[in-house]
Amino acid sequence: MHYFVHPKALCESKKIGSGTRIWAFAHILEGAVVGRDVNICDHTFIEHDVVIGDRVTIKCGVQLWDGVHVEADVFIGPNATFTNDRLPRSKVHPGESLPTRVQRSASIGANATILPGITIGQNAMVGAGAVVTRSVPPNAIVVGNPAQITGYVDSVKREGIQQPSRQVGEGSEEVLQTNVSGVTLHRLPVIQDMRGNLTVGEFPRDVPFVPKRYFMVFDVPSREVRGEHAHRTCHLFLLCLSGSCSVVADDGIHREEFTLDQPGMGIHLPPMVWGIQYKYSQDARLMVFASDHYDPADYIRDYQDFLDAKEAASS
Repeated sequence: MHYFVHPKALCESKKIGSGTRIWAFAHILEGAVVGRDVNICDHTFIEHDVVIGDRVTIKCGVQLWDGVHVEADVFIGPNATFTNDRLPRSKVHPGESLPTRVQRSASIGANATILPGITIGQNAMVGAGAVVTRSVPPNAIVVGNPAQITGYVDSVKREGIQQPSRQVGEGSEEVLQTNVSGVTLHRLPVIQDMRGNLTVGEFPRDVPFVPKRYFMVFDVPSREVRGEHAHRTCHLFLLCLSGSCSVVADDGIHREEFTLDQPGMGIHLPPMVWGIQYKYSQDARLMVFASDHYDPADYIRDYQDFLDAKEAASS
């Protein structure tokens, strides 16, 4: 046996990876699969139909019920509770357990409750005491009851253009190069007048492409998240005409968050950048110009597929 089981632990499964350590009063049922170098702390219960990946840390008092699949490098804090039945009744057993997946490198805080049938995305972070009622996107930070997205892991926040680091292009607009590959912030000219203000941009001088399509996003409930995809070839240019919203741009290495709260402030998202929009104000009106006509094949909607495509393009 190449793993450790404390004398006061009960491990009925034989599918335990090498280097794993199971501490006192933990109970692992037959059929559970536990990877290598996993640390399972005191008073943990793991049911039959549970899969745990390599290098996972499970702190004291955690329950993992049938249908839970935990991928590699996940951290689960003390007393976190997973569920697998949305309508539990005593002595009434569901036909099958709703599957719950925690993707690699995610972290779940102490005393969090995870409802069944959802996915915690890779590298996401669930705050202590959160009640997670629906799936969490990759890299998202969620807190509260019900849990809501409050930010994104390792995202650098910018509040617009204050002192541009470099001017590019022509015209009177200001352009700021960001740390995210190809993403630029644009402050378009605003002409103030007692009869009403005006902002203007020219294609392709101020906006770096000639659009073939536009769409507008509005009446978004404040807790909702839009975007969550990348394009293979299409460019986007975003303007918040009223209210405000936050835009997260991610090139697979760098991730930044920008606040659009002025009608003359725009952001250019080139192809192969993962884009997210959230924190919509009640009066937000987001105008998006696109360089191409709508093509569902141009979208990458899974974050891991996006990372794989970026890696393939760079190799």
